[in-house]
Formats: sequence, C-alpha cells, structure tokens
Amino acid sequence: MAEAAPKSIYDFTVKDIRGNDVSLSDYNGKVLLIVNVASKCGLTHSNYKELNVLYEKYKSQGFEILAFPCNQFLGQEPGSNEEILEAACTMFKAEFPIFDKVEVNGKNTAPLYKFLKLQKGGLFGDGIKWNFTKFLVDKEGKVVDRYAPTTSPLKIEEDIQNLLGSA
Repeated sequence: MAEAAPKSIYDFTVKDIRGNDVSLSDYNGKVLLIVNVASKCGLTHSNYKELNVLYEKYKSQGFEILAFPCNQFLGQEPGSNEEILEAACTMFKAEFPIFDKVEVNGKNTAPLYKFLKLQKGGLFGDGIKWNFTKFLVDKEGKVVDRYAPTTSPLKIEEDIQNLLGSA
C-alpha cells in the first residue's frame, strides 16, 4: 500500500547538521521560514544578517528559521557539515537551527523540498533558482508563500507578523 502523501511539513523528519533526526512536528504551532543557505554566495552576508535580525526579534513569539545548506548553485556551499556550522555560527552569527546539507533540485531532491516546491511553485516553474529561496510556513505546517533569493528577509517581516498574530 502506498504511503499517504504528506499533508504538512510536520509529516517530515530531517537530519540536523550533526546528523541527528529531527521531526518537523517539533515545530508544530510555530511560524517557520525555511531557507536553502550557502556560505560563499554573493547573497550570504545580507541574508544571514537580516535572518538574524528577524530571528532575534520574533523567536520568543513562536518564529523559527530552518536553514538547509545546499551546494547545487556554483558550488557555493562546498564544506563539510562541521565547516558549514563553523561558518554559519562564527562568521554569520546564526543562532537558528542549521540542518544537514541537502539537494533542492534534481533526482536527489530532499523530500521536504519536493513538498515545499509542490505547495508553492516558483515564478518560472518549481525548481529552486538559487541560494536563499525562502518558504514561509504557518502554524499548521502549511506553506503560505515562497520568496525569491533576492527578496530581502526584512521584506518578509510583515507577512511573519501577520502569521504570528493569527493565533
């Protein structure tokens, strides 16, 4: 019998950057911003800086950022998980959860990213176009919006506030 299709992101278990299983149901009731990150991209410094601002401002209100390193765009996340964690936490001061490196396109696309793309396709199709594509997820685990890599995280702030306020 076929496995039931996932209804929300809470149906997924992923690996954190240290290789531990994390059920996304642990984030049930929180507003999430899921982002594919890279440490050597032209968008890295501004995105990490602004993601940190949002995280600091809203984490106590039930907001989480889930960062998934990806090396599919010009090899801009080439390091091991240990190197990625070092860069994210030391260079970019990230305090939000960092997960295992994933593929977001192609035959080895992580199941979570297949689901995210199915829920919110991009302007030019489902494929992720670059690092720092952002998916906003509501408290019920439903994908409510997708933002381009060039969309400043601070431009998403009002959407985050709206979801946090809709208890």
